[in-house]
Amino acid sequence: MESQKLQLEKSMEMFEEAQRLSPGGLMGIRRPYNFVPGEYPIFIEKGYGGHIIDVDGNDYIDMLCAYGPIILGYNEPEINNAAKEQMDKGFCFSLVQPIQNELERKLAELIPCAEMSILVKTGSDATGVAVRIARGYTDKNKILRCGYHGWHDWCVENHGGVPQAVLDLTQEFPYGDLDALEKLLEENKDDVAGIIITPVGHPTAQPVMAPPDGYLQGVRDLADQYGAVLIFDEIRSGFRVAIGGAQQRYGVTPDLSTFGKAMANGYAIAACVGKAEFMKVAEKKVFISSTFFPNSLEMAAALKCIEILQRDKVLEDIWTRGERFLEDSRKLFADSGVPATVSGIPPMPFYTFDKVDDHYKERRECFYTETIRRGLFIQPYHHYYICYRHTDADLQNALNAVAEALDVCKKKYPVK
Repeated sequence: MESQKLQLEKSMEMFEEAQRLSPGGLMGIRRPYNFVPGEYPIFIEKGYGGHIIDVDGNDYIDMLCAYGPIILGYNEPEINNAAKEQMDKGFCFSLVQPIQNELERKLAELIPCAEMSILVKTGSDATGVAVRIARGYTDKNKILRCGYHGWHDWCVENHGGVPQAVLDLTQEFPYGDLDALEKLLEENKDDVAGIIITPVGHPTAQPVMAPPDGYLQGVRDLADQYGAVLIFDEIRSGFRVAIGGAQQRYGVTPDLSTFGKAMANGYAIAACVGKAEFMKVAEKKVFISSTFFPNSLEMAAALKCIEILQRDKVLEDIWTRGERFLEDSRKLFADSGVPATVSGIPPMPFYTFDKVDDHYKERRECFYTETIRRGLFIQPYHHYYICYRHTDADLQNALNAVAEALDVCKKKYPVK
């Protein structure tokens, strides 16, 4: 049975005002056309546990988790208190505070490649630092990339406003295809500074893929063969796939790596980490600086978040429940007969709709309309996340919403 449209009047009024105040009202992936326009909320009032509440009072199980930073849950008292305690000391100075050393020691302890660290604020900061270090270390120009790496000129998906000369310095290769990577390396022989790859494949709006057997080691071997710096972009996978990232879980160590999102449960911090041999070019040869990189509230939040992840065995819990969620999802989709793919790894599930006929877009819109109306907040073009505060009841209610949405889609858009 189709559900009733949500009451979203306040969100829509605020969005009208927002468009007068800011280009598009809000930036990038948060704009309504990335969801189902008119069906999803636009302004969120607050969060708790694994839920969010919009300005109209609608309560949702949030499996987008702020696009990944929320690994524990919303409004975590221990993390907020750690930030408040740091606030009482001051958090923005001309010089750094001792907590910087404390966090960087922790990163070195946990992440296989992290002999040294540079703390920044965003994932794009971190990947930008990594490619600059790679170029500084090798004195080469080209970057070969696989995955989403942020909004900066060298990697942005939408090329508006980016000089062609900059775009020409980065070339993309498909995930899981060593032959394609080797071909690019050969074509750009002697000028590839670095290879940057998301170790878990999550191409935009496409199924999420765990690394095929031997693939990451094959990338490692090709980087060594062609003298390129290997960078793992672990902004999404770091502190979620394993406490030391995908490089720890899958046993392949890059030269440099980027971490962010789950590092501080929503506080704005990221890091470029790597082997000292490479990182040391940032002492003099490569310049990296920002007024706010040394701010310490986020460092306190990160240390407390990492402490909780280890103390409470958070990742083991997420993986166990995520495996069950993926298994149950696959059964629901198979039983429904709706042409779609359930993909992902346990912490990062995703549903995509197969292009078997001309109605796959309508099925996708129908499905995400029905799930949001039933209080499940997921996104058509981005994989989901399971956080620690998602209860068993939350995940079962999410599956119930999925089952009901699939039933509506099957009836409205049968496969002929």
